[in-house]
Amino acid sequence: MWQAPPAPAPSDSEWLPVLDMSPPGPQNRLTVLVRILLLIPQFIVVWALSVVAFFVTVIGWFGALFLGRLPGFAADYLSGYVPYETRVNAYLLLTHDRYPPFAFRTPGYPVQVELRPGELNRLAVFFRIILAIPAMIIQAVLYSGWWTVAFISWLVVLILGRMPQALFEATAAILRYRMRYLAYLLMLTSAYPKRLFGDEPTTAPSGPVSGTHPLVLSSGGRGLLVAFLVIGVLSSAAGSITSTFTDDDDTKSVTGPPVPGPLAPGPGSSAVHHARLLP
Repeated sequence: MWQAPPAPAPSDSEWLPVLDMSPPGPQNRLTVLVRILLLIPQFIVVWALSVVAFFVTVIGWFGALFLGRLPGFAADYLSGYVPYETRVNAYLLLTHDRYPPFAFRTPGYPVQVELRPGELNRLAVFFRIILAIPAMIIQAVLYSGWWTVAFISWLVVLILGRMPQALFEATAAILRYRMRYLAYLLMLTSAYPKRLFGDEPTTAPSGPVSGTHPLVLSSGGRGLLVAFLVIGVLSSAAGSITSTFTDDDDTKSVTGPPVPGPLAPGPGSSAVHHARLLP
């Protein structure tokens, strides 16, 4: 059973939420082939949990304004929700082959999230959504870029039976940044999401090996991460332009009462977007 390595000694710098994942290993090609189908039950559960998380966050926001920290019940629930959502996303993005359990606490699972809810700046809590907008845009662009070329990534993992190291590093960086964004948005940390391009190399701790703690990106991993960013920006821009032209054409061509048609997914849509409630 995989276990997370011991946490490094605390430093004076601001503590950031930790994503701890086992290194990439062999994967069952059959589960890779039908990964999205396998996750349908999890998508439903994540949606239900996210609905509850929304109301808990709203109540917790008022509590944090008065107390300077999340109330205990809100911190407990959200500290379970964020790791749960992260585990489902990690499995969806093909980082490993072990199905995420239907539980908040999963010791021994190859994807672990460490959160330390604590004191919060009341002014930062008041403007939380506004402050989180830049991080929200970055993580959305990253996910858009990853999903735009998802078929290629899926095909590579399907053929090789494992995720290449560089692709794993870039994907883990995206997962970690989104997790830190969620933790900040939900007031589980006062630390703004950072270190998208990884951590500085450190002396490896003794014990089980971690693939992301610290997350040190190789040149290939950094290159792929930049590529995902660029592709995400281009995909979002193309989607906006296409939508604009489509709206203009519809406006000019309508000669009678408009007839509503079926909704079609946009260029950046993906299964992971349907599994999330919060941005």
